[in-house]
Amino acid sequence: MNKKKQVKPEWFEGVIYQDGTTVRNPFSGEEYELNALELSIYDFIMGATMFVEQAFESKMEPDDKVEKITNDLQKGLKWFAENNTEAYMVLLD
Repeated sequence: MNKKKQVKPEWFEGVIYQDGTTVRNPFSGEEYELNALELSIYDFIMGATMFVEQAFESKMEPDDKVEKITNDLQKGLKWFAENNTEAYMVLLD
């Protein structure tokens, strides 16, 4: 397990929750306990994924907002993989 002291990434503009919780992978059914920072970034990743998929499906012209969210989504996935590899593998891989 790769878990180090976590710091809010500079690119993350979302709110940091006060508490964490257990999250279930909707595909595998596996669960993982996330702390407040992990849960905040996980929720951002899930929302950004839905936004990017919707933009792609609607054949929306890429603009600065879509590009920023796509870039931040990639940063979020990388942050998770580096800060909690086990949770990344269970929930996001």
